[in-house]
Amino acid sequence: MDPSWTFAVARADLGQSALVDGTTAVPSDGEALLRVDRVGLSANNVTYAVLGDAMRYWEFFPPGPRGLGPQWGLPPLWGFAEVVASTVAGVEVGQRVYGYLPPAGHLLVRPDRVDASGFRDASPHRADLPSPYNAYRSTGADPAYRPDQEDLLILFRPLFFTSFMLADQVSDNGFHGAESLLLSSASSKTAYAAAFELHGRGPRLVGLTSPGNVAFTRSLGCYDQVVSYDDIGALDAVASVYLDLSGAPSTRAALRRHLGDLLVRDIAVGLTNQTPNADAAEEVFFAPVQMRKRSQDWGRDGLDRRFAEAWRRFTAVADGWLDVQEGVGPEALRHAWLDVLAGRTPPRVGHVVQL
Repeated sequence: MDPSWTFAVARADLGQSALVDGTTAVPSDGEALLRVDRVGLSANNVTYAVLGDAMRYWEFFPPGPRGLGPQWGLPPLWGFAEVVASTVAGVEVGQRVYGYLPPAGHLLVRPDRVDASGFRDASPHRADLPSPYNAYRSTGADPAYRPDQEDLLILFRPLFFTSFMLADQVSDNGFHGAESLLLSSASSKTAYAAAFELHGRGPRLVGLTSPGNVAFTRSLGCYDQVVSYDDIGALDAVASVYLDLSGAPSTRAALRRHLGDLLVRDIAVGLTNQTPNADAAEEVFFAPVQMRKRSQDWGRDGLDRRFAEAWRRFTAVADGWLDVQEGVGPEALRHAWLDVLAGRTPPRVGHVVQL
């Protein structure tokens, strides 16, 4: 079996990191061992670390069993892993799964609710953590999976789920009667995937972004207008909904000054139900809430089918919006982490590491 290793960052200084060798766990009854194979690294993963204490992201992969002290944390990653040992019926050696993974060579899981679609990790330390992060989906039964699109799934899927449900909720509410939808952090994958879903379905879509990202954001073609944060005063004074993906107080203040009562909705978009800009916004969008509603409306199979259809539409164009920068091995993972942390990764670039 492959030797194990762990990449950790100092919780008090995310630029300080360590690569630690370790022993590979042997599954006990009711457990399976996953070999982490291919993962992505983006600003989303840095957000998990920045909010690691407040949102409990550090708790998914505790460092203690890996021989590291509590001052260290393992930033969660999304990607693919393979089952290399299992004592659980239905979780077979060689099975490939997609899910939430540690920056490490292996992950020991306790599979529960096993079926053709995959399983959930029922390890005790994850029992009261947000359930969407505990699911491991088998590639063999995933309607959105294509072997030649693994990198797109790695880099976009967690964000696209939020984007898909955000677009659905806004349209489900009649766009709140707005003539314009304003999305901050418009060059981010979550924002432009939502814009792609919404484009042509109702209100005018306006992307708000930093001056340096205006050209890239315009090149995507999924916004009707792209405006620099410095030019908010030039926006049309019409009934508008603000979808805040940046959390920048200055952007919200500028919009409120310029639009006044024409800002009919101010929605903070969060990957969790506690997002840093929640207090300043009028409401918070949390994808699992809309997911539960649509699971009741459409059934889980119906939701999965609609997601897969939206994903196919998106990937037909998104491949042209992304330059994958591939690395190999734990040291490449460290370099990708430091690049993203320092903000050196252009919006077109996505880091994927083959481990």
